[in-house]
Order: sequence, then structure tokens, then C-alpha cells
Amino acid sequence: MFSRILTLLQGEGAVAEENRFERVQVATCALLMEVAHSDGHYQAAEAKVVHDLLAKKFDLSAAAVAELIDYSHDHREESLDLFQFAREINAHFSRAEKLDVMEGIWRVIYADGTLDKYEDALARQLATLLRLDHKDVIDRKLLVLEETRNVARSE
Repeated sequence: MFSRILTLLQGEGAVAEENRFERVQVATCALLMEVAHSDGHYQAAEAKVVHDLLAKKFDLSAAAVAELIDYSHDHREESLDLFQFAREINAHFSRAEKLDVMEGIWRVIYADGTLDKYEDALARQLATLLRLDHKDVIDRKLLVLEETRNVARSE
């Protein structure tokens, strides 16, 4: 899988229809990882949220998710900007799927229970790159925030 993802991202060979999902997986993972690292602290709660989101969204095993996270982490660090990842998502995801990614971004942000100013700024930047309406982004943010508060109250 690693070599196939590497080949796809380097643009070697024709991309078959079934392979586009691997590129989208890397792009989605890279954005989630960028958010998880944006406040300077990559916490266990954030790592768990990223892992769970990727496993559910792409129906991946724990081993495949770990491999995807490792590869995406390296690729994210080598990247000059986030546009390339957002472009991949925009090319292959519907509006609803992009909103799901945005909801995942909010879940990663609120995994530690706080909204850091860097996380907030990055979320706004990603919403713009993903071409999402401000109202829809805020609706997803409020949904996640309410769920987070309900979980905190029940504990």
C-alpha cells in the first residue's frame, strides 16, 4: 500500500478510478494531522480521534490507518502548503463529504477540550480551501461542541 500511495502522489503512471481513494485518504489524513499539530501539542486524545475518523471514513484496519498516518505525516511535513491536499479533496469529494471532513477537523480540535487561536485560524483557512460555506462550517462546529459538552457532563 505504501508504495502505491507514493507512486500516486508522485504522479507516476495513470491513476485508475479505484486508486483515487488512496490519494484522497492521504489528503484527508494530512489535513487532520495538520490540525492536530497546529497548537504545538499532539496529544493522545487527538491521535485517537484522527485514527478513529480515518478508520471509519475509509474502512481501514488499525494497521492500515497507522501506515497512512505515518506516510501522511511525512508528506505533510515536506509540503509547502495545504492547497495540494484540499485540491485533492475538492476534486473527489461531494459537498457532504467535505463537510464530514470539516466536522472531523472540529472533532480533532475539540479532542483536548479547548479551541486554540491557531486551531481556529487553521479551521477557517481549511474551510476556505475546501470551498465550504461559513454557515455550514459553523453548524458542524456547533454540533461537535455540543457533543463534546454532553460527553463532559455525563462523565
